[in-house]
Amino acid sequence: MLITFKSLATSDVMMLDNLAEYLLGIVGKPLGERSVITVEEIPAAIEKLEAAVITDKQKRAEGDGHFHEGEEGHEHREIPIGLAQRAYPFLDMLRFAHKENKDILWDV
Repeated sequence: MLITFKSLATSDVMMLDNLAEYLLGIVGKPLGERSVITVEEIPAAIEKLEAAVITDKQKRAEGDGHFHEGEEGHEHREIPIGLAQRAYPFLDMLRFAHKENKDILWDV
């Protein structure tokens, strides 16, 4: 199922419900029938999501981040998409909403 995030500060952001639930969990919000991230909550949400992206990048660099594309004798594995790529549209929306002092709304 698709979840659509809306704000008067930017275009809508749509994502699958499992990603929406994960990102909202990071910022401390449940994926309910209908909800909002208020202007007052946005700075903390940005901070939490940025911290999660940094942590994910560090884990990927230390652990599974060892990919040997094209090297002889190594199995080819595709580099999985990280949290930064998945979270960027939502994080961008949060930043624009913060700048414009607008809430972010969604419904299921």
